[in-house]
Amino acid sequence: MTIRTPSGASLHILRIARVAAFGATLALSGCGGKGGGDDRNKTPALPVMRVELATADLSTEYSVRLEGRADAEIRPQVDGVLQEILVKEGDPVRKGQPLFRIDDAAYREQYNTALAAQHAAEAQASVAKVNADKLVPLVENNVVAPVQLTTAKAQAQGARATAEQATAQARSARINLDYTLIKAPVAGYIGRIPFRQGTLLTKNQTQPLTTLSDVGQMFAVFSISEIEFARFKSLYAGNTIDEKVSNVPPVSLTLSDGSSYPHHGKLESLSGGFDRLTGSIGMRASFPNSDGLLRSGNSGTVTLTARFNDIMLVPQSATVDLQDKLFVFVLEPGNKVRKQVISVSGKSGPNYIVKSGLKPGESIVTAGIDKLKDGAVIKPTGTASSSAPARLNTR
Repeated sequence: MTIRTPSGASLHILRIARVAAFGATLALSGCGGKGGGDDRNKTPALPVMRVELATADLSTEYSVRLEGRADAEIRPQVDGVLQEILVKEGDPVRKGQPLFRIDDAAYREQYNTALAAQHAAEAQASVAKVNADKLVPLVENNVVAPVQLTTAKAQAQGARATAEQATAQARSARINLDYTLIKAPVAGYIGRIPFRQGTLLTKNQTQPLTTLSDVGQMFAVFSISEIEFARFKSLYAGNTIDEKVSNVPPVSLTLSDGSSYPHHGKLESLSGGFDRLTGSIGMRASFPNSDGLLRSGNSGTVTLTARFNDIMLVPQSATVDLQDKLFVFVLEPGNKVRKQVISVSGKSGPNYIVKSGLKPGESIVTAGIDKLKDGAVIKPTGTASSSAPARLNTR
């Protein structure tokens, strides 16, 4: 077998052909990679949301101080020695229940003396009336002069006045006697009792015997600023303040430990004017407290809500803030986006309440808008709706 080897020229030509073929392969491979791997020519896929009319609850929180329906200071009405303490601190008491007893010996004697004087005066008045009555037929028969009857009637009238005065003195003495047994003016809970048995009490003393809190109904007292008051008037329906107050939905209460009070309350009243020092106006909401969970002096937070119907909500993350203006990107036919200025009437939580600039049914881009330009073409990846109810918090 004979094997022929290429000459030197043939080998050189073969090497050139191989290099050319390898270069062509690289060129074709490079062209194919360039055509399929340049991300700058891709259409961005961005999520969109359809804006529709929605319902939202706007909530506002205020710090409150709780007060009972009546916080009565129990004070002595007569002077005397504290003879008996009939309750303990923290006891629940009913209206009219005895709380303290003052030594009544002196007052009982005063009442007995006044009562005896009343009976004597009434007897004298009866005698004077009898004397006047028996002169009537004598005057009619011209037995005695009419002046005697007139005098007898005047004496009877004076005796009756004396008897009425004695009766009033007896009633006064009885009142003082009754004051020696101090009773609860309202139902509630007994506060601190700083006095002990044997203490001398006076009706003019500055310190009360105790404080009685009627907590069957509790009041949450708070204040709002002038700006918040103007906002309050715009949130609720009604021609007068009383009508607006009555249209506030039930109020919720959060206690100082963060727990929610199980009963809802009602906004009841608004102060007549603003405080000159603080520039705020007082408000009060009432809460039932039949189970006695609340006490006067507790603190907490009340939440007032207002419902908005047929409004448009957009996420704050779907907006761009530029030169004190808010923009969104509206999706148009052909999947082009248009940069649109919007006006909002409220900002709270994750949403804006849109006042103008959008129409129900329009779709907006909700993410990836930082580098998005007006007129750009996108690939929408979602059609989420904004019609779901929302709850907004202003504090």
